[in-house]
Amino acid sequence: MKRLSPGALLAAPSFFLLLGACSTSPTQAGPAAPPATAAPVASAAQQDAAPPASQTAGFDGAKAFEYLKAQVAFGPRPSGSPALAKTQDYLNSQLSSFGCAVDQDNFTAHTPIGAIPMKNIIAKIPGTGRDILLLLTHYDAVRIDNFVGANDSASSTAVMLEMARLYCGAHPARKLASANLWIAFLDGEEAQQTINGYSQWSDDDSVHGSRQLAARMALSGDLKRVQAVVLADMIGDRDLVIERERESTPWLVDIIWATAKRLGYGKNFVDDQQGPVGDDHGPFIRRGVPAVDLIDFHSGTASDSGPAWWHTPQDSLDKVSPRSLATVGHVLVESLPAIEKHTKP
Repeated sequence: MKRLSPGALLAAPSFFLLLGACSTSPTQAGPAAPPATAAPVASAAQQDAAPPASQTAGFDGAKAFEYLKAQVAFGPRPSGSPALAKTQDYLNSQLSSFGCAVDQDNFTAHTPIGAIPMKNIIAKIPGTGRDILLLLTHYDAVRIDNFVGANDSASSTAVMLEMARLYCGAHPARKLASANLWIAFLDGEEAQQTINGYSQWSDDDSVHGSRQLAARMALSGDLKRVQAVVLADMIGDRDLVIERERESTPWLVDIIWATAKRLGYGKNFVDDQQGPVGDDHGPFIRRGVPAVDLIDFHSGTASDSGPAWWHTPQDSLDKVSPRSLATVGHVLVESLPAIEKHTKP
């Protein structure tokens, strides 16, 4: 993942060395013991825990976190790797257990390091109408040694698996009024070429799965039926801050951000703008389809360079939170009816 300035590589190696050097937090002295009358302070584990699914419209953040951990357990998962093949089997197994109808698209991506076999996996939940609401995540991880990608991309993939559990099956927990809900797990979002351990993003070597899906849907005629695309990416950060991505469709952003604020997540979905971010929503935007990128690329610095541990082996389980997964999932579930209503003729 990703880039913030079109037409350029992500960064020079020296810059990423600086990011890596910043990934260690300074040690702080522990606070003084509170007085006996003070209210108990929640532990970090309690603060990170997902609320009960009954409080998040049925979306189970704890289940989502289990899906996240399962992916991380496979180890580094770049496109074409044995570990990613295991991830594909896991996704198919989970989707099948949820009762999803699954479409798989095997294709070959031509990259600077050669031809790489890739696979998009799409769960399709039928509606009574023709419109399609399309949810996206990528499940591949960047080609860096020892990179397990707990946030990038296991977090968003976990959220979309839980969305599939909610909506698939004979008795789905949620139904849309009439739209078909498609949930696409995309391969090949990351650039396949790395130099000195740093990913080299380019227009030709990135979002392979998204470009494949958009082109395939255009040929089949399904793209004309897509009323909105919602992409989730890097949404597991314990300190979740999702800014409005500049390339995203404004009305779609407005619906999701208004929903987040109504649900009490204003500190997580903020009104600051970022980007534009090169990501899997781009191929759909360029084909005229409304799309939004939900991505926590907030670094707290003027550089907007992402977390200090982004695209490093430090993107591990200690960086992500079940509560963050539940927050994004809750917002998605509550936003879909408003999105569907907006896009009806």
